[in-house]
Amino acid sequence: MDVMGIIMLAFLLIFVFLLFYFVPVGMWIQGMVSLGLGRITIIDLIRMRLRKISPRLIVDGVINTHKAGLVSIKTDMLETHYLAGGNVVNVVFALIASDKANIPLTFETATAIDLAGRDVKTAVETSVYPKVIDAPRDGFLSAVAKDGIELKARARVTVRTNIPGLVGGATDDTIIARVGEGIVSAIGSSTNYGGVLENPDNISRAVLEKGLDAGTAFEILSIDIADLDVGKNVGAQLQADQAEADLRVAQARAETRRAMAVAEEQEMKARTQEMQAKVVASEAEVPLAMAQAFREGKLGVFDYVNMRNIQADTDMRESISGGSESSSTQAPERDND
Repeated sequence: MDVMGIIMLAFLLIFVFLLFYFVPVGMWIQGMVSLGLGRITIIDLIRMRLRKISPRLIVDGVINTHKAGLVSIKTDMLETHYLAGGNVVNVVFALIASDKANIPLTFETATAIDLAGRDVKTAVETSVYPKVIDAPRDGFLSAVAKDGIELKARARVTVRTNIPGLVGGATDDTIIARVGEGIVSAIGSSTNYGGVLENPDNISRAVLEKGLDAGTAFEILSIDIADLDVGKNVGAQLQADQAEADLRVAQARAETRRAMAVAEEQEMKARTQEMQAKVVASEAEVPLAMAQAFREGKLGVFDYVNMRNIQADTDMRESISGGSESSSTQAPERDND
């Protein structure tokens, strides 16, 4: 009997545990006291347990929204969002905060933003308390004015969340990119860098007028130039680089012309050698022609002797003329001695 009693007591304890697990009487009493009779029933709590939904999460969410005046939020709405993978706590907080701050935000919009992967709680907080974005996040934006002077700028963009644009709207990375593009464009259109340094607010005004927050999840409130420094003289550097490039091109062209002149000179030398070879070949044919003339009787002995005498006389005259020139050039040297 003692063993059976222990077994029965164990079964009773297990039954009581399961009963209070699937029938959370305490939460039902809390809901009835907070919301009134019939708002949350025992059947609703049992159904949540069977569907693997945290009753505590749903009950606390409904109680908080009703106490905040949002009586249209019901348990089945929060259950549906929980089963869809949403964050019930963030949605409840966003609905309560937006209602207190008079920000239009419906339950459907809040759940859509949450299921889209956006933090709806942070979005509502940013709508109430705007945040500041550095553009760029690290470093500086480099831009060149029309006079060729580089300016390095850094801006601080104050934005607040645009609730209707959260679904499908661009993120803060797009805001940073657009603001950076606007700053570079504004500096690039400036006549000289001195005007930009004197009135940096002109850059902010020019960027704001472009409506950079269109299609994004944020509304730009202000753009402030936090830092503006002078960089290097890009225009002068570019001119120097261009001059160096032109010099290299001119040197290459001169080298090309020199190589062509050398090649032409070598070609002329080759032609001269070729012509000299032809002259030597022609002179070699003279004795053969004379021998042929002797055989044919066209040239006699006296003719040959006269030709040799004329040739000897010519050689003598050439030697005399060469000797006189050399003696005339050497005469002043003797007088000096």
